[in-house]
Amino acid sequence: MKPIAEIENEVARAGETLDRIGTEFSRVVVGQEELRTGLLVALLCDGHVLLEGVPGLAKTLAAFTLSRCISGSFSRIQFTPDLMPADITGTMVYRQNTGQFVERKGPIFAQFILADEINRAPAKVQSALLEAMQERQVTFGGTTHPLPRPFFVMATQNPIEQEGTYPLPEAQVDRFMMKLRVDYPTLEEEKQILQRIGGFGVPPASPVISPEEVINLQNLVKSIIVEPEAIDYAVRLVDATRNPRQAGLRDIENLITLGASPRGSLALMAGARAMAVLGGMAFVTPDLIKEVAPAVLRHRIIRSFEAEAEQVGVEQIIRAILDKVPVGVR
Repeated sequence: MKPIAEIENEVARAGETLDRIGTEFSRVVVGQEELRTGLLVALLCDGHVLLEGVPGLAKTLAAFTLSRCISGSFSRIQFTPDLMPADITGTMVYRQNTGQFVERKGPIFAQFILADEINRAPAKVQSALLEAMQERQVTFGGTTHPLPRPFFVMATQNPIEQEGTYPLPEAQVDRFMMKLRVDYPTLEEEKQILQRIGGFGVPPASPVISPEEVINLQNLVKSIIVEPEAIDYAVRLVDATRNPRQAGLRDIENLITLGASPRGSLALMAGARAMAVLGGMAFVTPDLIKEVAPAVLRHRIIRSFEAEAEQVGVEQIIRAILDKVPVGVR
């Protein structure tokens, strides 16, 4: 383990870099601070993000802008019902002039992937992302190909217009470290959009750091100090999604069918570490865990039929858990 003074110095330098990324990002994307923070947290954790919001809220622009800030390669994959797995991963193509099959890599071979409207494609196509997201590799033509690093998938889905969509299987949803809700801008933010852009667009973001520097930041996040108290709090939060009664949450016991898995605990701790770096801290506090909990847990809690009938949203369930589970008490 690194000495705490060394970690603090590295975090201070990282903070300056991340501030520059945030400034450049905000020059192009007005508002959406929660979206910007969530994208940076997931990127620093080497995770992936599921973005949910109605059309026109700058989800695509945010993904492209972040890739420009990192000077990384960017690929947008538009998911449609007729998309095939080979359209994503690649395939072997026969060339008549040589009489040989050659590899043709698909759009998945980029550092920043925008999987646009991922729930528009059938399960076979969605599963083509599973190996890529988890193993950072794809296989076609009998050969396994490593993907570039960093490898960051940002998938979008529309909360409306559910006809003709294919709900993501729980196994795939769980592969996303965070689920971010993208909301409408405020009145002031929308005024800024009109004043700044005026329908003519703005110049794309300028590169701030290299992909290699992102990998260094990811390594720094792993070195952030986590005290036993923080670990205990994270575990009890996740356990409350599985055993609400034991956590004193009898009111929501019948509202949850399935709670978060240990992958949720890992994502919670990783996200808190990244939040510490963004906040210029060398250690994790329970407040940081609480801050990232909604984005980490909202897609890992399966509501019961009773919750749907009573129109109790997952956000209400998470809020009840955060309010009830105390810090530092076993």
